[in-house]
Amino acid sequence: MEVDTLRCLDGGFPRKQATYTPQDEKYELRRQRYKGQQYSHLYYCRLHKFREILTSAVKERWPRFPVCTILALEDGKDCVVIGTLYKQMRLKPSILDEYSKERSHVALAKPENFTCPDDYLILEDESGRIKLVGDNVVPSHYVTGVVVAICGQEGKDGEFNVQGILEPNLPPQHPHPNNTVLDDKYVAFVSGFKIGRNDSNPLQVQLLVDHLTGHLGEEQEQSLSAQIVRLIIAGDSVELQNNLLTGQSVSSKEQAKLIEPIKELDLILTQIAASMPIDIMPGPNDPSNFSLPQQPLHKCLFPGATVYSTFLTGTNPHQFELDGVQFLGTSGQNIDDLDKYSEGGDRLDFMERTLRWRHLAPTAPDTLGCYPFTDRDPFVIESCPHVYFCGNQPSYSSRMIKGPGGQMVLLVCIPRFYDTGSAVLVNLRTLQCHLLAFSTTFC
Repeated sequence: MEVDTLRCLDGGFPRKQATYTPQDEKYELRRQRYKGQQYSHLYYCRLHKFREILTSAVKERWPRFPVCTILALEDGKDCVVIGTLYKQMRLKPSILDEYSKERSHVALAKPENFTCPDDYLILEDESGRIKLVGDNVVPSHYVTGVVVAICGQEGKDGEFNVQGILEPNLPPQHPHPNNTVLDDKYVAFVSGFKIGRNDSNPLQVQLLVDHLTGHLGEEQEQSLSAQIVRLIIAGDSVELQNNLLTGQSVSSKEQAKLIEPIKELDLILTQIAASMPIDIMPGPNDPSNFSLPQQPLHKCLFPGATVYSTFLTGTNPHQFELDGVQFLGTSGQNIDDLDKYSEGGDRLDFMERTLRWRHLAPTAPDTLGCYPFTDRDPFVIESCPHVYFCGNQPSYSSRMIKGPGGQMVLLVCIPRFYDTGSAVLVNLRTLQCHLLAFSTTFC
């Protein structure tokens, strides 16, 4: 836990402080090992964890129905089965399709969404698997990896007729400290700088930097900047020229081109860190490991910003607490994957589902890369956050949802700054959201 030191903006306004506690331990990989590890261990840990959660919920929802395994099902007898969903998808990409594409002159279509009406769900546990049928089953709503409790009975043809589905729902939540947060303090969120693109707009990024550091606007704007206690950068900060990495030796000129975006990012972070605390998360295109959980960007990449104690590199997912307010978020890969393999009204729907499933990345490791954990599943949501954010989304949106136990969670989609020139402010006291937009065009 740390209390950020007090800093004054150029206008003389003292920057407000907030007590910060990082909570990324569960996502940190101290010792990575891949040899001999199978993803089946991860699914087993996930099922075992949720069986404990769902068993008590089943007793309240269906007290008269016994809980049994798939192997112990009896024809025509009502019961409850707890298992992991597997979604059979005809359009789901496979390695065989990729091989066929290489040998074919006609490229295969790449749809943005792989769902189709023929999809169906299968429930698995340690004893076996069974196909789910019935009007209560909506395959487009679910993805592979979600653990649920299913109420129904086995039919004559070996299928399970579903009468109801019970999801884990939101986990317990610590009370929001609205009694202790007496004045307005804000957390700023931004993602998708994509520094290094040929058509990037450095002036737009500099406008954001000047606003955060109090160098932009009159007294009213500087007063607002002084209320921002922390900046969260949610991934995709740079875009490297990967075409230079051909497996051959790289010339000094090409090396300069590769590291130039990181140098530019370091200059930006140094300006901000001199004025306020920063958390920077890795994203899908940043120089970090590909699979979740992504490890913190190495501080040697940022020699200027690392000088300041206010600069912190975090994991993806990233979890922390500010003045008693719990934050949890990702750089967007989990929600982007749900958008490919299920259907929803918008990105907030996918975010809400992950909370009600109590799992940040249910599609990992099926369609989303992740480390092969053998003793735990770190993506299980143990405690309900007050703010759940997702970076690198097409547009800004927010929603307040309520859980069955009175949990209140603010969902925030952070737009890509490169495309929108927008950041997001969240009020710690009220949990209200505000869009902060910057433009370099003249009307």
